[in-house]
Amino acid sequence: MDSDLREQVQSLVPVNHKLRDLGGSLIDDVQADSARDRILAYLRKYPGVEVLGDELMVVAGISEYARRIRELRVEQGWPIFTGLAIKEALDDDLIDNHVREPEKKYKKDNYILVEDKQDRDSAHRWNLANEIRKSKDGVKSKLLRYFRENVGKRITGEELKYLAKGRSEWARRVRELRTEEGWPIVTRVTGMPSLPVGIYVLEEDRQAKVHDRKIPDPVRIKVLERDKFSCRGRDCGWNYENANKGDHYRTFLELHHMEHHALGGSNTLENLITLCNICHDKVHREKTPAVELLKLLED
Repeated sequence: MDSDLREQVQSLVPVNHKLRDLGGSLIDDVQADSARDRILAYLRKYPGVEVLGDELMVVAGISEYARRIRELRVEQGWPIFTGLAIKEALDDDLIDNHVREPEKKYKKDNYILVEDKQDRDSAHRWNLANEIRKSKDGVKSKLLRYFRENVGKRITGEELKYLAKGRSEWARRVRELRTEEGWPIVTRVTGMPSLPVGIYVLEEDRQAKVHDRKIPDPVRIKVLERDKFSCRGRDCGWNYENANKGDHYRTFLELHHMEHHALGGSNTLENLITLCNICHDKVHREKTPAVELLKLLED
């Protein structure tokens, strides 16, 4: 009986090889001659789409496809997320709710290329992340150190999840850094709508003033949406889309209280206006009265 079983198994070996070869042949890219290249070519055909791990196993023609995905992410800088990392970001409301399909359940063994764009600095960042990860600091401290080492750079949720040693709290800690401690960390809904899902940027290495840290995220988002994610300063209109790369001064958007918070001004849609950092500093320097700022909203 045992010999019969072994003969049956051995007879299926060529069939298995044929199936693996057939899966690899589905990718017609002439440059995709390795398992890793075929996985990348397949993901690039479907950016932003959740792909089953089994699909990648088929096109790779090997069972160790997860290792190749890690190489693509860590060594080559492709923003490939697991479904779990996307889910954790969405669940903590760091990403705009309309991005998520409410009935969809993102799974750990599925993958998403969130943007068809390679980040060639990624390998250096992953080395830094590995160093910070080994420290005895708490998760929030590790995340903040990593952001401050990479000011102005796009950081993926996968990098942040790695720093947190896989714990799901990373998303909540990032939100606390932004909302409670005033670090200007933006996502596609908290200031930079051009960012893909799951990408974060620390715009500047400085904390917001204490009173500006109390603005609830839902209010912040409504103000930005009302102002079309653009500065409402007189003759300004700066935003991330029309930013001049030669202008090293205007770098990010802030919310300003028209009736100063210290004088009882509230954190409400009616009392907040979007300004770029230059216009914001100018308003404070010139002590622009609320009535003048209201005119900007009327224009």
